[in-house]
Amino acid sequence: MEERFVETFSPEETFELGRKLGEEAAPGSIYTLVGDLGVGKTVFTQGMAAGLGITEPVNSPTFTILQVYDEGRCPFYHFDVYRIGDVSEMDEIGYEDCFYGEGVCLIEWANLIEEILPEHYTQITISKDLEKGFDYRKISVKRK
Repeated sequence: MEERFVETFSPEETFELGRKLGEEAAPGSIYTLVGDLGVGKTVFTQGMAAGLGITEPVNSPTFTILQVYDEGRCPFYHFDVYRIGDVSEMDEIGYEDCFYGEGVCLIEWANLIEEILPEHYTQITISKDLEKGFDYRKISVKRK
């Protein structure tokens, strides 16, 4: 497992890290995104989408679970599984087509569906430390 830590000090820096990872993302890649409410998961996701060439607005799909963006260099599947009551609900939305397809998946709150994640993915964890400033974020990027 390769892990690196990045510190960001503004939403713009968090966005740029997401953009860089989006530019590097290969079709078939899966990224999990874990962090408390308000840590910048949506800002990071917007950056990742920009790195994939997506220009339309990207918001958290909390009430729809999955938002698909087709306009970039490959499909971008943005999951927010916070409201999943049971992992079997993922079958209803056809998660396997996304996980094992030709797009890039980003799954917010992926810790809630760990049992169906594939063997290899990149885990991104965002945390804050208010002692280092309101906009400070420590971001772990771990390839599994």
